[in-house]
Amino acid sequence: MSKFELKLPQMGESVAEATLTTWLKEVGDTIELDEAVFEIATDKVDSEVPSEVEGVLVEKRFDVDDVIKVGEVVAVIQVNGDVELPTEGSNTTSTVSEPAEEPVTVLESNMAQTQKAVAPSTPDFSSSDRFYSPLVKNIAKEEGVSMEELEAIIGTGSEGRVTKNDILGYLENRTSNGSAKPAEVPAIKETKPVETEAKPVKEVTEKPKPAAIPVGDGDEVIPLTRMGKLIAHHMVESISTSAHVQSFVEVDVTNVVNWRNKVKNAFEQREGEKLTFTPIFMEAVAMALKKFPMMNISLDGDKVIKKKHINLGMAAALPDGNLIVPVIKNADQLNLVGMAKTVNDLANRARNNQLKPDEVKDGTYTVTNVGTFGSVFGTPIINQPQVGILALGAIRKIPSVIETGQGEFIGIRSKMFLSHSYDHRVVNGALGGMFVKAVADYLEAWDVNREI
Repeated sequence: MSKFELKLPQMGESVAEATLTTWLKEVGDTIELDEAVFEIATDKVDSEVPSEVEGVLVEKRFDVDDVIKVGEVVAVIQVNGDVELPTEGSNTTSTVSEPAEEPVTVLESNMAQTQKAVAPSTPDFSSSDRFYSPLVKNIAKEEGVSMEELEAIIGTGSEGRVTKNDILGYLENRTSNGSAKPAEVPAIKETKPVETEAKPVKEVTEKPKPAAIPVGDGDEVIPLTRMGKLIAHHMVESISTSAHVQSFVEVDVTNVVNWRNKVKNAFEQREGEKLTFTPIFMEAVAMALKKFPMMNISLDGDKVIKKKHINLGMAAALPDGNLIVPVIKNADQLNLVGMAKTVNDLANRARNNQLKPDEVKDGTYTVTNVGTFGSVFGTPIINQPQVGILALGAIRKIPSVIETGQGEFIGIRSKMFLSHSYDHRVVNGALGGMFVKAVADYLEAWDVNREI
């Protein structure tokens, strides 16, 4: 008889936590291999977490709406034996029976208890109606942040929650105003050091609240969905992180349009898949990234991380108005048939909320098709922690000058705009412009006799 700890899996490169939205199993329920146990949600995807073993659920460590860090144990499943469910009043954190503690373990336990006894008093979080994640609580305890101070911090997380960055920013401001650490307190005692230093802390950390927007008769108030709130936060964070710059190139895609019209019916009959323009554009972007690998990077503080793999994010609109970015892994290694099948599969499952966590992580560059909705061009926001995103405008037939050996003529051509947003902290105008021009050159040189 043994017990298996089901942990929250890694959800993505920039995802450190997720919200538990639904328990699909109750304590005492039998669980099959690969059967979903609970559902989680991040700013990137809603997903079910399956069991890696067969057994019976004996413990749930978190409740619905709790925020869970990646790697934390969410559920305990008993396998290979009869179940011993925790009775009322018993310890719910059941674990596998272990041998008697070793002397080193006993010593470590005694040291921990001694440190706890001499440690300064910590805030009583149970007295607050506000939610604080375990990480925020630990930082507050270690830095001696009182409950009154913690309650005054303005949270920028989901539903106003205090994030790691919020409390670290507060501590930085508190230190700069001379009220943080005992070593920085003047030797001469003042009459009321705590009270006189507490006031400026609130003045520095509190952000002015926007004026309430009046709601008139007949106006409808529609609350943001959970995913909508997370997307809004992610977009604002990206704008405040990256120095956005745009470059625009007009592309003659007449050869691409004519070629696709010629082969699309035969392709669908042979492969059982529709051939859209998206895989063609994805192929062009992948080739440009191979030519300009410094567009396939991320910035980590003062370090540039040059990515080995070319993983293209493909922004997809959802029926509820939100969006998601599934990722085409190793896009430069796919031929056009493989690219078309991958694009269609990810797009279909994105619309049906069937993507897996691994399919929305590790993207190195993103492409968004604003032309789907008739936009000629756009200025997309970079998908962090990437440094570039390309918007594909609508393809239009327009009169254009055609240069030939016999002279210049006016003709009807299929053209579109490519809009390239890039992070000017690490990508200068030359690189950003050359990259998008490389995509354009690839499309304009398309072979109308290409076999597929």
